[in-house]
Amino acid sequence: MQQKAAKIKLLLLDVDGVLTNGQIIYDGAGNELKMFNVRDGHGLKLIQRAGIKVGIITGRKSDVVARRAAELGIEILYQGALNKLEPYREILSQTGLSEEQIAYVGDDLIDLQVLRRVGFSATVADADAEVCRRVDYVASLPGGYGAVREICDLLLKAGGHWEQVTARYFSEDQ
Repeated sequence: MQQKAAKIKLLLLDVDGVLTNGQIIYDGAGNELKMFNVRDGHGLKLIQRAGIKVGIITGRKSDVVARRAAELGIEILYQGALNKLEPYREILSQTGLSEEQIAYVGDDLIDLQVLRRVGFSATVADADAEVCRRVDYVASLPGGYGAVREICDLLLKAGGHWEQVTARYFSEDQ
């Protein structure tokens, strides 16, 4: 698993159930609300600092997701992807990366087509049982509650980036 994780240059993520807890809330005006974990967001910023790109492939369309992606500097964003393999193939073509250089985090059956192709596949603790059986890594935390951060930390350590991107947090001088 560590050898696979060390090769990653692009981390792709599902949203509902991965970056969120999977709940969709509508307010009285019909606005969609989602909760994102700030630790997950910080993990994604650390990954980016290490030179690993981040992208999102999600089956739903949401202004909230577009806003969160923009806040985190995520430029690869595919929404409304009911067949996630199509945007995945576009990403391969556009980036020139090989499948072994890509990680994907998904939590449900719709994610399996991509999960089984990437170099490093991961899921969250509360993912569908079929997904858990077919990935390289199952996070100890559920989606929306720090699982993405856990996976980011794993990728950073496996790739030898951890000390570089976290040095300022541990330095006595700062």
